[in-house]
Amino acid sequence: MLFDELKPIFQELIQQPAAFMGGFCSGVLRLNVTEEPWKSWLEQKGGFDFKKDTDDQDGPQSITIE
Repeated sequence: MLFDELKPIFQELIQQPAAFMGGFCSGVLRLNVTEEPWKSWLEQKGGFDFKKDTDDQDGPQSITIE
């Protein structure tokens, strides 16, 4: 029962150990990957493009519900 719940975690650890450990350590240390120096390092490695995520998101947006 407990092993069924932990099975996806172990599968991810086995498939991509470096990515899993990086995400796990950043979560434990509460690192924000959108701040420097992490942001520029991740952009250099070619895995992330933070510029497209920040465009046109200056604040809360309003919607109208009819």
